Amino acid sequence: MKWLDLPLAGNAHGTVLLPGSKSISNRILLLAALADGVTEIHDLLASDDTARMLDALTKLGITVTQTGKNDYTVTGGSGIFPVKEADLFLGNAGTAFRPLVAVLSLMKGHYRLSGVSRMHERPIADLVDALRQLGADISYLGNPGFPPLEIKPAALREQDDTQTVTVKGNVSSQFLTGLLMALPLSGKRSIINVSGTLISQPYIELTLAQMRRFGVQVEHNGWQQFVIPALQQYRSPGRIFVEGDASSASYFLAAGAIGQGPVRVQGVGRDSVQGDIRFAAALELMGAKISMGDNWIEASAGARNGETRLRAIDLDCNPIPDAAMTLAVTALFAEGTTTLRNIASWRLKETDRLAAMSTELRKLGAIVEEGADYLRITPPAYGLIPNAAIDTYDDHRMAMCFSLASFGAPVRINDPGCVAKTFPDFFEKFSQIIHPEMK
Repeated sequence: MKWLDLPLAGNAHGTVLLPGSKSISNRILLLAALADGVTEIHDLLASDDTARMLDALTKLGITVTQTGKNDYTVTGGSGIFPVKEADLFLGNAGTAFRPLVAVLSLMKGHYRLSGVSRMHERPIADLVDALRQLGADISYLGNPGFPPLEIKPAALREQDDTQTVTVKGNVSSQFLTGLLMALPLSGKRSIINVSGTLISQPYIELTLAQMRRFGVQVEHNGWQQFVIPALQQYRSPGRIFVEGDASSASYFLAAGAIGQGPVRVQGVGRDSVQGDIRFAAALELMGAKISMGDNWIEASAGARNGETRLRAIDLDCNPIPDAAMTLAVTALFAEGTTTLRNIASWRLKETDRLAAMSTELRKLGAIVEEGADYLRITPPAYGLIPNAAIDTYDDHRMAMCFSLASFGAPVRINDPGCVAKTFPDFFEKFSQIIHPEMK
């Protein structure tokens, strides 16, 4: 389908069962493949990104069996991959590409990793430089500093009891995630020093939480140094469930706040390990009414002086880089000018999201100021421009975010199929919570 026309939305209310978290799904798949034992994984996300990881693990010799619609068993390789030479195509799945680079570079194998053209524009030099400190043999097959990559058997310093590595923290948290997941395989005491400010800290918390589920503990002093004690081994927890995706929850919670609500998402709740759960607090700052349970969150419009319109906020979005995109479109329905700060990492995602978001918001009539690491959004004074054609840049989050614009005017979403990266049936579930406005 080349485009999808969304009519003017009325009220939003209902319940949505969330797909599994992309970030948790791919972490669990890789850890299960590296673990000792068989892992039963339930509620795995079905998407392009997880399909890339599943395909890669199978090509590396790991036995993966689908046992239900979103259920799999993975027979771990006890810290090694049986296949020592492989070509892996990983699409645009950063959650697969970066950790696999780290793991494969510390093994005795010969591998080539590539992706779509956009993946070849996403920097990886900081991770490669860190791995080379440990003796990894990695070559760039295209532009220096970017994929595709060739990995040859590492020349590790076997005589050292402790290995120390420094990695930059201000470009992508996935570089640190890759190192954290890979270094326990050596059996040595490992120290990772982070230079610069660590962005997207909640994603590192997520990584550490999944590693604990597989029996590996990491000590850290603040967020600048991480110590992995020696002689730890990944061990299957046996049975494991994947939380619902908190980033995906943001679109439905915002719909509840804009479209009166209530809208409830199931699969993620107050005890979630995902950083994007903080999106609910941001909506609350905008005036929405939020309630939570162990496994659900609900949003609706909050009454303020008899008004239900949201209000603008000024927010540091470093903890919620993905969900902050949803705030950018929600700002179209807020009174005042919304400022989203500390979002420089948007430029290195599936597309340059700062530039893309600015361009598409302007199509709807918004006044947008785009900075190096911030976005300032003022909604149009007389309502959204109807029938705007929103380009999505092969970026799933652009398509899902801009579905919310339909609460202000009919809108066309170009290339809606890009949502398959993380949420293939998003538009079907979105349509189920939209109802004609009561007269």
